[in-house]
Amino acid sequence: MVRIKSSQKFFTDEEVSGLTGVCLEHLHALARTKHLGFIVIPRAAKAAGKQVEKWLFTYSDLVVLTVLGERCQYQGKSTVGGCSAVLKI
Repeated sequence: MVRIKSSQKFFTDEEVSGLTGVCLEHLHALARTKHLGFIVIPRAAKAAGKQVEKWLFTYSDLVVLTVLGERCQYQGKSTVGGCSAVLKI
């Protein structure tokens, strides 16, 4: 079960990854295939000419991701390599 504040409307990709246990790589892939969340490009990065994108998710997106995504085995560890989690896409 995921507990959040009722006043929070948007969640960053780091917050969603921490709440669901899905790594950022799989979270972004799942969000793209299921058309969840949206990408925001900060003004400071845009003005500096950098290509930085920030993912934001709504509560509804968080619910869907909680159901579809399985926890990654290496979540929270500093291992390099592929994740063995299988996503229900």
